[in-house]
Amino acid sequence: MCFCMRTTLNLDDDLMRAVKELAAKSGRTLTSIVELALRELLHREKEPERPFRFEWTVLPGGAQPGVDLTDRDALIDRMEGRS
Repeated sequence: MCFCMRTTLNLDDDLMRAVKELAAKSGRTLTSIVELALRELLHREKEPERPFRFEWTVLPGGAQPGVDLTDRDALIDRMEGRS
């Protein structure tokens, strides 16, 4: 069940003409167009969710002895347990 509130709005004449024209062309009611416009505005104006923040964890350490970080093939062999 839908309960609707009857409300009076004072709209600019040109705006009202444009909304009536859109309603007539699209086969919708004036109410449905105004409701849609208000819902879209409210959705757009809604506060954005807090963005994800990534925190790096830095640990002491370094490369294992005998690992040359500039030798790609040797690194892949080492990671795959071939050396």
